[in-house]
Amino acid sequence: MNERFAQYRDKLSQYWNRFSARQKIIFFSTLFIIIFVIVAATIQLTKTEYEVAFQDLDSTDAAGVINYLESAGISYRLSPDGQSISVPSTDAARAKVDIGSQGIVQDGSIGYKIFDQSSSMIGTTDNEFNVKYNNALNGEVEQLLRRMQGVKDAKVLVNLPKETVFATQNDQEKASASVVLSFKPGFRPSQENVDGYFNLVKTAVPNLPIDNITITNNETELMPTARGGQAGVSSQVEENFALQKKFEDEVKKNVKAFLSTLTGPDKVDVLVFSKLNFDKETRKEDLVTPVDTENMRGIEISSQIISNSYSGQGSTDGGVAGTGTGDVQGYPTSTNSGTTSSEESSETRNFEVNKITRDIIASPYTVKDLTINVAVEPPDGQTTLDQNTSDAIRNILVNIVRASLADSGAAYADADLIKKVSVYSQPFGAQAAAQASQGLPNWMIWAIAAAALLVGSGIGYVIYRRRRNNADEEPEDEDVPLQMPTEFPSINLDSVTNESQVRKQLESLAKKKPDEFVNLLRTWLADEQR
Repeated sequence: MNERFAQYRDKLSQYWNRFSARQKIIFFSTLFIIIFVIVAATIQLTKTEYEVAFQDLDSTDAAGVINYLESAGISYRLSPDGQSISVPSTDAARAKVDIGSQGIVQDGSIGYKIFDQSSSMIGTTDNEFNVKYNNALNGEVEQLLRRMQGVKDAKVLVNLPKETVFATQNDQEKASASVVLSFKPGFRPSQENVDGYFNLVKTAVPNLPIDNITITNNETELMPTARGGQAGVSSQVEENFALQKKFEDEVKKNVKAFLSTLTGPDKVDVLVFSKLNFDKETRKEDLVTPVDTENMRGIEISSQIISNSYSGQGSTDGGVAGTGTGDVQGYPTSTNSGTTSSEESSETRNFEVNKITRDIIASPYTVKDLTINVAVEPPDGQTTLDQNTSDAIRNILVNIVRASLADSGAAYADADLIKKVSVYSQPFGAQAAAQASQGLPNWMIWAIAAAALLVGSGIGYVIYRRRRNNADEEPEDEDVPLQMPTEFPSINLDSVTNESQVRKQLESLAKKKPDEFVNLLRTWLADEQR
């Protein structure tokens, strides 16, 4: 066995020694590269890819996720800050679904699921239940706020008042809420977003008015539109300006369209200024009115009449006035005697009246002031409008202003309304240009004609000089040298004794100078044709 092994070793040594040193280096280098590639490919193919499945976790949620992953046998990686957990890519989807279905991640909020986990209330006092309910309500509101646009984190504290049976619904103490929001980087909430936060908290907590809600962020306190939010005020102002501009455009359009039927198209221009009242009024009226307005009485629903009469003998006891015990000195005592009688009657009637409760919301868009100015182009051949047309247009405008100011709350006389409209005549466009041209004096017309003649003469002289200069600059025709005739090689046939030499010279000329040989043949052909 050893001898055979020694033979194999000798043969392998002989075979290895046949290679040069360079070949041995190439062999080992190739072997090392192959091994390196195999190891790298194996590591890359067997490496576990992790992806972030849970992020922005607090310590409680992170601990719950880690406990679940360890119990399920899923490997994980925890970020240095402890807020993100990565799992293998193949297990990420299943881990998200399982953890989400079990409600492990609650963003630090408890929510109403706490009652599902401990549904037995045996041994729980009222105080403990109220604490759990308050914490669950806080957690639910926090989870709702985190789902709003731009909200990164939320902390809510709700104070619920103690209910009492001795107070009416209106006299019950109101709840209050304090909210702290953290927004995502670069997000700035608009007034619509702020109003959404307040409405969400208001509807989530029972018996909670908006005035008892306080929402702040890291910079300042947020204010709803009902309490004078600045974004709401600016947007409201822009909306008011847009409505006022729209109202003025509508009035201008209607007036112009109507007057165009009287004066013709494109002969009317309208300028409108208005002032609108954007104050929104809300009031409540509790009215009590009689059913029978003539007699000012209601409907009689019940009536009670009581009548009593008494009769009897008067007392015969008497004495000296003011001498008895407890009597007032000089005050006469009763000395009546004989029969006495008395009557007593009472009547009670109950009437039903009309009780009316009205919740009135007055429209904020009322016209407080309106001014209309109209410019009309006079007919052809006239410089101003006739008085009848001007009065008719003015009456139309007065009626429009009167109808628009009907709900303004102020009474305007006809003289006041006339001051709010104005009508004047003004030539437009082509007519104005024609009138302007007709109004030029004669001396100005002659001056314009002379200036035009001078300008035309100058332009003609410049054109004449330019043409003359171009003619002078043109070069004279120069003698073009004639092309030198092409000299063709010639062969002295007289000096050639036999045909073989001629053939040799022709062959030599065709090989060395084929162009000259072709020209020579053409010359011979031309000579023969002559």
